[in-house]
Amino acid sequence: MRRINSKADPLAVLPDVHPARIPRHVAVIMDGNGRWAQVRGLPRLWGHRNGAAAVRTLLEEAGRLGIEVLTLYSFSIENWKRPPDEVAALMQLAIAYVEGEGERLRKEGIRFRFVGRREGLPAPVLRSIDWITQHTARPEGPTLCIAMNYGGRAELVEAARALARRVASGELTPERIDEAAFESSLYTAGLPDPDLLIRTAGERRISNFLLWQVSYAEIHVTDALWPDFGREHLHAAVRDYASRSRRFGGLDAPG
Repeated sequence: MRRINSKADPLAVLPDVHPARIPRHVAVIMDGNGRWAQVRGLPRLWGHRNGAAAVRTLLEEAGRLGIEVLTLYSFSIENWKRPPDEVAALMQLAIAYVEGEGERLRKEGIRFRFVGRREGLPAPVLRSIDWITQHTARPEGPTLCIAMNYGGRAELVEAARALARRVASGELTPERIDEAAFESSLYTAGLPDPDLLIRTAGERRISNFLLWQVSYAEIHVTDALWPDFGREHLHAAVRDYASRSRRFGGLDAPG
């Protein structure tokens, strides 16, 4: 597989993993910010702030490994149920991340992509998203996807509605609706499906995340709380992924 990040050197990072076994797309459910703060007697916001710092570490190491797409679950549709002050702080944290990281992403050739529902997000957040998306736009390159105001079921419903509108307008017939047509209506249209899904904080569920896209993803669960997630945890996840035989519903090739 051709690596689009010319600076990547997977063998220098993980000499025991063949470069062909490095996942192309890694998705992460970042869980445990609140628990991280709680065990330290700190406000929950401190956990979120330290979680944002862990994103930079992950992004840098993913680049060294040649991972082409990184999708991070930052704020779900269900997260609006949290206390208003916490939600407001998370929105401000999102803006601060964009303002602080946008130029660095551009210089490193990393494209930013928003994955989620725009409706309901505050105008300042949308302006930040639009700015960083335009600022980092390029024909190809490593891609950082931030899933915000995202829900897997909502994404599927919106995709179905989009296809229904195309049928109603005469642009598409029901007989022409296939997996490719459906995928083209998802938030992640044009991106490869995740090869590896990492879940932190020991939780063993996918929490309404990329329901269509992770159909054949390998799942790695770590007990590390998200703010504590470091290079060694990513290395462990990639090694775990590389050790598996991906059959996609078929059988292993005869030995």
